[in-house]
Amino acid sequence: MSSKEKKSVTILTESQLSSRAFKEEAYDFYKELRKSQPLFPLSLGTLGEGWLISRYDDAIHLLKNEKLKKNYENVFTAKEKRPVLLKNEESLTKHMLNSDPPDHNRLRTLVQKAFTHRMILQLEDKIQHIADSLLDKVQPNKLMNLVDDYAFPLPIIVISEMLGIPLEDRQKFRVWSQAIIDFSDAPERLQENDHLLGEFVKYLESLVCKKRSEPSGDLISALIQAESEGTQLSTEELYSMIMLLIVAGHETTVNLITNMTYALMCHHDQLEKLRQQPDLMNSAIEEALRFHSPVELTTIRWTAEPFILHGREIKRKDVIIISLASANRDEKIFPTADIFDIERKNNRHIAFGHGNHFCLGAQLARLEAKIAISTLLRRCPNIQLKGEKKQMKWKGNFLMRALEELPISF
Repeated sequence: MSSKEKKSVTILTESQLSSRAFKEEAYDFYKELRKSQPLFPLSLGTLGEGWLISRYDDAIHLLKNEKLKKNYENVFTAKEKRPVLLKNEESLTKHMLNSDPPDHNRLRTLVQKAFTHRMILQLEDKIQHIADSLLDKVQPNKLMNLVDDYAFPLPIIVISEMLGIPLEDRQKFRVWSQAIIDFSDAPERLQENDHLLGEFVKYLESLVCKKRSEPSGDLISALIQAESEGTQLSTEELYSMIMLLIVAGHETTVNLITNMTYALMCHHDQLEKLRQQPDLMNSAIEEALRFHSPVELTTIRWTAEPFILHGREIKRKDVIIISLASANRDEKIFPTADIFDIERKNNRHIAFGHGNHFCLGAQLARLEAKIAISTLLRRCPNIQLKGEKKQMKWKGNFLMRALEELPISF
């Protein structure tokens, strides 16, 4: 999206927000919105019309606002026209990310014990072994595509082992995940995504059937037990929860590892500072989360009750999308917001969300990033981009800020 095109935009569409061109210039566009149009009109086709939120304070307020609902059934009456879902998507939407209290609390309680601080720390040695094994494979070549060779396999191996799913299926998860997070309204893409989601549903049916006959100590077996008790989890919720854990369990972390590595290599002074002071790693991770937020835009919230924001009426059924990426570059909250500073103080970013839907796997993502980046810098001290910065391309994707690839040499 060129500067001229940006100035002429009066309403944003799904296709614009999902385009690679938008991702390339999004931060400049967000800066303009924060100054003059913090409430910007959106049109998301069959999902509805509404507003894009770009300021930090508004984001904090709305992420906790009980007038906004994640489950459209809590907004639309049975007689009203409802948002159109893909046919095969209906079996995968009954998860905690799409639910409101009290359902959200019930669903989150079922899995949160697997993501406690104590449980996450027990994974440290396993994650370290995975990181070393992945680097063992590429180190003799002195180059790799960080996304395919390191950032993607590390978290997908971790979540696969936690859930108890076959590791050989991880490439399928990658394809299915992209279909789930792709908000495209192009007819051919919709048809393709629906087909892929149908494959995913069949896979889950087969997986759950095997786990029922041969349960073990993994998370899926625990969820199946909850489902068998009847009052805890329906079959639809079971499939949806497994899907969410697979997708959310790796997508965000892939982007965190990749985007942090990219930011460090684009800011050699910060990379060198981190090498000299490894105790800055935790601070560097928080700055990476803020600077190139792995999740750019939130999933949809629908307005259950009208309210006023910046002098405008937000009507019932209006869609609300919050730009976490923009909020994390808000100059009123973060001095020198466009500067990557691994020693930033009071870093109150909201890369993992805020309120009830704060990311359940935030601790795990941070630990995976800490081990992945520390191991990479230790074992590959001469790491550098293979190619020029302008050759690195952001994916055209609605929800995520993700690089298509990151070729590096060392």
